[in-house]
Amino acid sequence: MRVYQSAAIAGLLALTPGFSGVSAMQAAAPMAAASPYSYADIADLAAAAPMVLHARIHSAVALKPARAPGVAAGHSRFYVEADVVSLIRGSGPLASRIAYLVDLPLDARGKSPKLKKKQPVLLFARPVAGAAAGRSSTGSVRLVAPDAQLPWDAATEAQLRAVLTELVKPGAPPAITGIANGFHVPGTLPGEGETQLFLNTSTGEPVSLTILTAADGSRRWAAAFGEIVDGSAAVPARNTLAWYRLACGLPRQLPLSKLAGTAPEDRRKAASDYGIVLGALGECSRTRKPPVG
Repeated sequence: MRVYQSAAIAGLLALTPGFSGVSAMQAAAPMAAASPYSYADIADLAAAAPMVLHARIHSAVALKPARAPGVAAGHSRFYVEADVVSLIRGSGPLASRIAYLVDLPLDARGKSPKLKKKQPVLLFARPVAGAAAGRSSTGSVRLVAPDAQLPWDAATEAQLRAVLTELVKPGAPPAITGIANGFHVPGTLPGEGETQLFLNTSTGEPVSLTILTAADGSRRWAAAFGEIVDGSAAVPARNTLAWYRLACGLPRQLPLSKLAGTAPEDRRKAASDYGIVLGALGECSRTRKPPVG
């Protein structure tokens, strides 16, 4: 277990401008226009996609149910050919025209939606093994989710590029997979205390949460992405990759079994501190509703 000295952390965080009280969540940088998709919508797809494309639909054919096994209720599967406008993420040879399958929701009348020629879209995909352009004008890709085709607009592409920029940075916050362990210790004055929680991640890189309670009952917290709690410990701004990893990856309740050896009262305080973190992060809001088979 990585245990940090309480007094050292308290002194460090008091000197760290980024370490914030619960009510002082940093505001995300304003965007010129609003995308119809939330940060989490875009990050869900971008994090899973080794290839992201801006394309224009060339043709689209709705497949009959017999040729579209596994399509979720209320959806229709399309075979689409699209012309590549730009490769936003990815490398390697790519045909100027690609083909893929996408599942889209039926309209209010139960009819398949219309995909118009030259309609711009964003595609979150991976290459199909063995699919080469060669002499053919059509390559093939596989979407990372059945519905991983979004209508293109400038605001959504701008948000997408911001997400991708964070994803490819060295030391980018990893996906949170659970709570590894933690503890709560009372402070030297009545009412004071400190909770530290250590998180499991998809890469094994350390991520921790520290919540400090003052004698007057006020609480301050920070997240550290790395082995050492230093000046990088902070409350992540909303609509950033660090915020997304925490808000969308943390369990909704603290599993008290992860606080083995901690007294029952200290476990309750740790659970209360954890609730403060969740409340400060806010909801991991999503507007995209993936089809469910």
